[in-house]
Amino acid sequence: MGADQSLISKTAMEMIAMLRKQEITPHDCLDALEARIAAVDGPVNALPTLCFDRARKAADAVMAKPADARGLLAGLPVPIKDLTEVAGVRTTHGSPIFADHVPESSDPLVERIESEDGIVYAKSNTPEFGAGANTFNDVFGATRNPWNTTRSAAGSSGGAAAALASGTAWLAHGSDLGGSLRNPASFCGIVGLRPSPGRVATKAGWPMDRQLPAQGPMARNVEDVALFLDALTGEDVRDPVSLPKPATSFHSAAVSGWRPKRVAFSPGLGITPVDPEVADICRKAAFRFAEAGAIVEETHPDFSEAHDTFNVLRAKGFAIGKKELLETKRSLLKPEVIWNIEKGLALTMADHERAERQRAVLYHRALSFFQTYDLICTPATIVAAFPVEQRYLESCDGVTFDNYVHWLAIAYAFTLVSSPAISIPCGFTREGLPVGLQIAARPRNEAQLLPGAKLMEDILGLKGSTPIEPRIMH
Repeated sequence: MGADQSLISKTAMEMIAMLRKQEITPHDCLDALEARIAAVDGPVNALPTLCFDRARKAADAVMAKPADARGLLAGLPVPIKDLTEVAGVRTTHGSPIFADHVPESSDPLVERIESEDGIVYAKSNTPEFGAGANTFNDVFGATRNPWNTTRSAAGSSGGAAAALASGTAWLAHGSDLGGSLRNPASFCGIVGLRPSPGRVATKAGWPMDRQLPAQGPMARNVEDVALFLDALTGEDVRDPVSLPKPATSFHSAAVSGWRPKRVAFSPGLGITPVDPEVADICRKAAFRFAEAGAIVEETHPDFSEAHDTFNVLRAKGFAIGKKELLETKRSLLKPEVIWNIEKGLALTMADHERAERQRAVLYHRALSFFQTYDLICTPATIVAAFPVEQRYLESCDGVTFDNYVHWLAIAYAFTLVSSPAISIPCGFTREGLPVGLQIAARPRNEAQLLPGAKLMEDILGLKGSTPIEPRIMH
């Protein structure tokens, strides 16, 4: 009997319900994915590394358990971003330096997914070390946008987003420093959630008290993202900033029916240009919160210091984590990574002091803002998908950017203030490219962010827009 391709269009919630009732098996899911990947992933290049033999052994282990003893994911397959290690599976970090790297152990977040009976079957493509919001590297090449294969899928979780959009995943893991869960979600018309720092435990790195990077869930709709967040969360001593699992599940919060009373909208947070068409689509979407009884106003916190603060803290992280690679493997690093490391190594103590002080100011301003507004909406990304050959966005609406990350300010502003932030589909450009609405909430307040996002998703009526057949263009 052939693979059941009708499974591909189902939601993760529907798939898990069928797995629990034993109407399908994890092997049925893997068979459907393997056939779908063979049919559509060639021109998209979302999942360059497959591990179906390992996945089928895991499926056997899940099926050996009684149905009522299986974890939250119940045998649903999940791809892991190629920055995160999976035992026995090639993990390249998008870098020629690690092109043949096969780790012996898995990252704690992979262990948690597998403890909830998620089955790893693939690694999703990423730019080198996750640097840059366009997914290309010298190991696997570029990931292309399923809505138009001449366009970027963004990054750095571009492979994950493109897999969801093209039907080669029901859920996908990603990570985010300057928008890497949100930008690809916006470009590919799916949902990406950057949780609060520590919400998803991961392997401790350098620096130990990392507050800027976050691991998180991606899916095709808000409920699926909330369910996957439940599977990802929990305290782990190996991550010193990890948070305990909350008493109320995130999925329960998402479907609670909570509604915001006051919502803010800002096209650019006062710190970035935005393509006028994208700004208009997002403004119209955000003001539809009024249909649910919310007061919606155009305003934002003061993010004046965001660029300088983010540039310093990001460069510091690259210097700490990648200095040895610069010294020993410089010729194998892409220019943007070299630039980031060298910028970090050139920082002075005055730079560090200024950035940390500014970040504290930004954080407290945001907390004050969220005393008045339950949620704030912005474009998730300031443009729709640009040509895949373009390494990064160099200008927007007449403004030329200083560096290759400056165009991501609309996302990294919320990184700096530890806000959970989500991108949901909110419309399409005249070219037919997706546009994402970013919604952010007070730090550690996913319990209101998720129902707010689901409310907007219901109002907009765009749930079910993916998966699509990749639109092959030249």
